[in-house]
Amino acid sequence: MKYIRWFAEIGNDDVPLVGGKNASLGEMVRELAPRGVRVPNGFAVTAEAYRHVLDQAGAWPRLREALAGLNPDDVEDLARRARRAREIVLGAPLPADLVSEIGAGHAGLRREYGEHVEMAVRSSATAEDLPGASFAGQHDTYLNISGEGSLLDALRRCFASLFTDRAIRYRIDKGFDHFKVFQSVGVMKMVRADRAASGVIFTLDTESGFRDVVFITGAYGLGENVVQGTVDPDEFYVFKPTLRQGRRAVLRRKLGGKEIRMVYAYGAGRDTTRNVPTPKEEQMRFCIGDDEVLALADAAVVVEDHYSRRAGRPTPMDIEWAKDGLDGQLYVVQARPETVASQRPVGLVDEYRLGAKGQVLASGRAVGSRVATGPARVVTDVAQLGAFKPGEVLVADTTMPDWGTVMKTAAALVTNRGGRTCHAAIVARELGIPAVVGCDDATTRLRTGAEVTVSCAEGATGRVYEGALPFTRTRTDLSTLPRPRTEVMVNVGNPDTAFQTALLPADGVGLARMEFIVAEHIRAHPMALAHPERVQDAAEREQLQRLTRGFERPGDFFVRQLSEGVGTIAAAFHPRPVIVRLSDFKTNEYAQLLGGRWFEPHEENPMLGLRGASRYTHPSYADGFALECAAMRRVRGEMGLTNVKLMVPFCRRVEEAERVLQAMAAQGLERGRDGLEVYVMCEIPNNVIQIDAFARLFDGFSIGSNDLTQLVLGVDRDSGLVAFDFDERDEGVKTMIRMAVEGARRNGRHIGICGQAPSDYPDMARYLVELGIDSLSVTPDTLLDVTREVLAVEERLGHAPRGAATREARP
Repeated sequence: MKYIRWFAEIGNDDVPLVGGKNASLGEMVRELAPRGVRVPNGFAVTAEAYRHVLDQAGAWPRLREALAGLNPDDVEDLARRARRAREIVLGAPLPADLVSEIGAGHAGLRREYGEHVEMAVRSSATAEDLPGASFAGQHDTYLNISGEGSLLDALRRCFASLFTDRAIRYRIDKGFDHFKVFQSVGVMKMVRADRAASGVIFTLDTESGFRDVVFITGAYGLGENVVQGTVDPDEFYVFKPTLRQGRRAVLRRKLGGKEIRMVYAYGAGRDTTRNVPTPKEEQMRFCIGDDEVLALADAAVVVEDHYSRRAGRPTPMDIEWAKDGLDGQLYVVQARPETVASQRPVGLVDEYRLGAKGQVLASGRAVGSRVATGPARVVTDVAQLGAFKPGEVLVADTTMPDWGTVMKTAAALVTNRGGRTCHAAIVARELGIPAVVGCDDATTRLRTGAEVTVSCAEGATGRVYEGALPFTRTRTDLSTLPRPRTEVMVNVGNPDTAFQTALLPADGVGLARMEFIVAEHIRAHPMALAHPERVQDAAEREQLQRLTRGFERPGDFFVRQLSEGVGTIAAAFHPRPVIVRLSDFKTNEYAQLLGGRWFEPHEENPMLGLRGASRYTHPSYADGFALECAAMRRVRGEMGLTNVKLMVPFCRRVEEAERVLQAMAAQGLERGRDGLEVYVMCEIPNNVIQIDAFARLFDGFSIGSNDLTQLVLGVDRDSGLVAFDFDERDEGVKTMIRMAVEGARRNGRHIGICGQAPSDYPDMARYLVELGIDSLSVTPDTLLDVTREVLAVEERLGHAPRGAATREARP
């Protein structure tokens, strides 16, 4: 046939004929279906057919006249001319030979899928889904199409959508000639996601560009809600290196709101879909199970590998998926090269830092890591877009592809709804501006004309502050920064910042704290989860039940949350070492957790009380420690993240160390087994005095300068009354540190420092390097400065650097 091609007949080399979307569908049907990637079958109506329609109607001169002299910055003029161009295309009759071939294609789908097959009719322009231009959301798609008459009508409307306002503007911005881009249309079996779920997959982390994960979002119903940001979707991460090794584990997940679902509206004419509320019990469940998440990750890796081989370079992908509620199968319905995060220059690190904090007006999910200021413009109706001024912060319930002209001039975007793969998020990344999505109430909390600061530089949570706050931007070219011989590691406690932090030139994580994960992501006392029956307050028990809904045992919630938090940090830095410190809450801190007051004693000085190693074998916490061990066992075993080393904090005596190691071994964490290394914090004078004895039990030491200073000087570091006497640079403290370094080296054990001292005081960093310490672990915001300081000391000592930073810094 002249004007249609079945997907099995086309591939990526056929973009000029069938457009990027259809070419990709054909490539997957032809090349990847045998490898388990399931794609609904169909055919492409070629770009030649589009040209044939306009040739027969003599439409080209009228189209050129409609767009001649267009000013894309004049929103009203753009809308008027675009509407005229669409009318010209819609008015062009379909030639008889094209209609005949469409009928033959429709008959083929009926033979394969049944007489009443439902179809998706999707535009696929010849400039669409290319590595440098995605055209996402620029052209139209029509779902739930039945019958030949409806198919032909949808075909004409797809042709006309080449001239939507947004598509015209996007072509101008990308430098495409309107009359050298042609519209192909895909006709495929409709996947009944209205009865199941759908979403988007990226084969990298969209915020940091970290390439070793598959990032999956999903919600119930048709995928338009996820793409447009009208729902807060579920999110899942899968770590590619361990997935390839056969480890079947979800790295991390986040439950989205999924308040509505898009379904078909039969009998509603051209408006073939509608949104209906999602029942509460379904909102509280993930839209797909772990096995399905992993199946989608498998398919995504196959797709990425194939495209990377064809391109001759790593090619991260942007993939749409759908689950059919009738046959229960998962389908890939679109795949294209990712065009934003993957295009960032390697080795350049931008750091944005707020110079002050203000009142938080709204918060949601951060998109990017930038900061911007400007007057807010609240848009509750599309008619208000005409008043938008360049440099304003666009605040809306959600954004639409038609808003591209306005969004291009915005300082930042803020929306009530949406997740990190919604339209607003995609556009913000492409434009290089910060966005905070999923705020719920931004349009009511912010007011037009008020100066605001939009900050996405504080982790996964984006915030909108009152007023124009000062901020700085620092750009570092890592290719110009050599790596010192002394390892410079980083302290990380928040999994939300791990992928971004891992792009810094760090040799690994010298201190991964459990406390942040427990306090922020678990929020309940481990013993309250191990023994909820011992919580004597009915309201607290109800909170625990809500928190652990869907888990067979409350303790399983703790294990999953902690393992996924630690696992995310370990994956971000893999294969670099990540030293995870076991819990070091004090009794007063533990008591603040949900249910904690029923398990914690009152202590006059918790700083020197039941903390660290002394808790782990104590009867009051042994079952909580068992949950910690189960989580770490899952990270190293099920997740396969064997770059994790464990560290015991505040271990007072050698006998205590022996008991803790025995307890860990009984929980499946035996030192030396499966390569497990166990370190100990060197933060008590007895650790230094008996370092030879401790060295026989542990693989390494990490100096905790905060507690060591406290105990050498006898200063309670929590007391403001004696804060003036707390100084890590005191000669007595420095002597203790020197003795620790010498003792560790004498015993052939690794020794580093993870306390605050080298982050705060350059002279301490110099002292430590001169001692010959193996590693410094510092806060992320000081890592580059400390690295430069270490290089300067080593140069003075005559030590050559290891090499350039870029090679090792990027996963």
